[in-house]
Amino acid sequence: MPFYVHAQDKPDVADQLDELSEEHWSYMDRFADRLIIRGPTLSDDGEEHTGSVHVVDLTDRTAAERFATEEPFWKAGLYREFMAAPVVVLLPREPVAGVLYTLVTARWSPRTHTPGDTEQWLAAADPDGRPSFVAALVDDGRDRTTGLVAAVRALPDEARSLVQPLADRLAGGPVSLTSQRWQRGGRD
Repeated sequence: MPFYVHAQDKPDVADQLDELSEEHWSYMDRFADRLIIRGPTLSDDGEEHTGSVHVVDLTDRTAAERFATEEPFWKAGLYREFMAAPVVVLLPREPVAGVLYTLVTARWSPRTHTPGDTEQWLAAADPDGRPSFVAALVDDGRDRTTGLVAAVRALPDEARSLVQPLADRLAGGPVSLTSQRWQRGGRD
């Protein structure tokens, strides 16, 4: 089952992140065959690391939480919090390396998912591939949506406008979106 794992940096940890980056990458290499996407969240200008996002195929929530808490940055106390939520991948395009994306997220109360809710939006997704990755956060039973995460090759305002129709459809009404810069990570 894929899980969305997002950890947020504590303030002023850039130097420690750099020092532990090889250890972080080596840890992630152990999951290489199960990582669907991975990469850092970034400041608005794309210059500073603000957190880390992974969608990884694991057996259950306990394994996802262990994945997060055994990660070297977490163990060193560089993250202030993390979340691990099961997802259903709706659009699995591989994000392009070296390109800044916007990570758009939303959370809502659990809502029963109606099959076919997303297909029309996904079929109409921008032809140049700006929405690269979209996943619905689901409860452990996988039949109710609880949120959305999308990596979109656009600036934050445009990215939110591209994702808003799908988020509103899945949430059953208007939903607030958050956004931050993101880029595909991993070894060069």
